[in-house]
Amino acid sequence: MLQVERLETAYGPSQVLFGISLEIGEGEVVTLLGRNGMGKTTTVLSIMGVVRPRAGEVRFAGRALAGLPSYRVAKAGLGLVPEGRQVFPNLTVRENLVATAANRSGRAAGWTLERVFGLFPNLRERQRHFGNQLSGGEQQMLAIGRALMTNPKLLILDEATEGLAPLVRAEIHRSIAQLKSEGLSILVIDKDVRALTRVADRHYVLEKGRVVWQGTSAELDEDRDMQQRYLGV
Repeated sequence: MLQVERLETAYGPSQVLFGISLEIGEGEVVTLLGRNGMGKTTTVLSIMGVVRPRAGEVRFAGRALAGLPSYRVAKAGLGLVPEGRQVFPNLTVRENLVATAANRSGRAAGWTLERVFGLFPNLRERQRHFGNQLSGGEQQMLAIGRALMTNPKLLILDEATEGLAPLVRAEIHRSIAQLKSEGLSILVIDKDVRALTRVADRHYVLEKGRVVWQGTSAELDEDRDMQQRYLGV
């Protein structure tokens, strides 16, 4: 579904990505792992068109995306849950969810308010509260729900559980597992390696803007030396 080949991205004279290649198949959950500052978010921003790559290709369902503006990338069927959540603080939960609602996937049974509230019951209870009145965990649920309301073909979560309490992290990982069971393709950035190996199919590890390891969850579990070297686990 998603193919990234030899992606290079720079901020002015400072190059961050050095030939990143990865792919995600339909219905797969794939992770980007690595310590802070290794290029994970820049990879996501380059895929989404927020940052223009210097070189390389991004193809989604056979369509070239590299160099397109971010709104056209979103219309192609990619939904982003950005780092820091970035919910609209002066809109209610319900307004946040309906503000960008669309059916990018074209499925008859798309994501609706009721489906989002079913996935995250807390949001139903808080639907009249403003974005800035929510806890960090509730904001993350709202950010995921908002992305789902665009009915994406691929969901990207940047720092899916950063700064959240253990019970909320478990809730987010439960939702990822449920979305996977429904056939949604997902790219996840997160630091909870143990939880990710239970739900993800494959993993890419980044170090200084390069892919230094890739493999399945079983292979990641077994490679303790790699985890210690690149992930600090």
